[in-house]
Amino acid sequence: MTGSTVAPFTADDYRARMERAARAAADAGLAGLLVAPGPDLVWLTGYAPTAITERLTLLVLTAGQDPVLVVPTLEAPDAAKAPGAPALSLRDWTDGKDPYAATAALLDATGLPHSLKGVGGAPIGVSDNAWAMHLLGLQKALPGSSYASLTEALPMLRAVKDAAELELLAAAGAAADATYEEIRRVPFAGRRESDVARDLAGLLRRFGHAQVDFTIVASGPNGANPHHEVGDRVIERGDMVVLDFGGLKNGYGSDTSRTVHVGEPTEEERRVHDIVREAQEAGFRAVRPGVACQEVDRAARAVIADAGYGEYFIHRTGHGIGVTTHEPPYMIEGEEQPLVPGMCFSVEPGIYLPGRFGVRIEDIVTVTEDGGRRLNDTTRELVIVD
Repeated sequence: MTGSTVAPFTADDYRARMERAARAAADAGLAGLLVAPGPDLVWLTGYAPTAITERLTLLVLTAGQDPVLVVPTLEAPDAAKAPGAPALSLRDWTDGKDPYAATAALLDATGLPHSLKGVGGAPIGVSDNAWAMHLLGLQKALPGSSYASLTEALPMLRAVKDAAELELLAAAGAAADATYEEIRRVPFAGRRESDVARDLAGLLRRFGHAQVDFTIVASGPNGANPHHEVGDRVIERGDMVVLDFGGLKNGYGSDTSRTVHVGEPTEEERRVHDIVREAQEAGFRAVRPGVACQEVDRAARAVIADAGYGEYFIHRTGHGIGVTTHEPPYMIEGEEQPLVPGMCFSVEPGIYLPGRFGVRIEDIVTVTEDGGRRLNDTTRELVIVD
């Protein structure tokens, strides 16, 4: 998140988010929340430190109390400029002091419940980006305190997007679509995967992405590895090429996958691509309010299994997206969380034939009042490239 453009929400927007998070923590039986620099802090306050260092920075949230952002003194001026700063109090600490003792004293000064001071036993929710050294320091300063992962305790905190967030996600998706429309026109044959990946990154930036998170270009047998790391393999005529790319535009994510073919494909390659396309459509059509996340996975997986390729679909069908490109909810067997309007996630089934080729098709989808809406609109047909 460091250095990424933060979406232009107001102080009132951030205040509402912090109040919602504090209420959700109380409802989940947590004493409060401690949020370190990272995506949760950006979402709650708009504050993204220019450099995440060993100095302790924490947002303290508890129901019924004003939010407090604990920051190093030298970073306080930047924190005060954050768009959410008017909705919270800043408490700074100086170098040369024990930051954990100082933080414990600041926590006491906020009037937090006794459980945050080591009495009562209710766990404190801590964002997953918190450093171990900070958590251990706080445990020492607050004897008897216990902690719970924020993602585990409140997995749906950021999952339901409001109208402004949906607009930003749609804009990021449109930029990824524009990138695909351009990349399919560049030469593939005779160039390295890394060359095409560089083109993808440049196009994402041209269309407004401040941060590029990944540019997978997996050609030929490399396509059988869903998370292939781009290398120097020269793309050849006759190759299937899996393209998977995304990042952040105005603080919100894009993530899309399409599979192209260099020259004319074989009958089998067309058939496998058609199966994946049908599976992706089935997953999309399963999206509607109240349906469990796992039903999206089941719908897509059934198409591939019925076609005889079930053992070659080796990952979940989807993941959430927002201020990060991977977050809850997850479209996977066993996830019974019901879909809610405003949730956004990928639907991305695939077939991966070891040593031969792979196919993946991915759209970002948002849940509407009566179904789902795609945030990616490029063709899902097999595209032939040069």
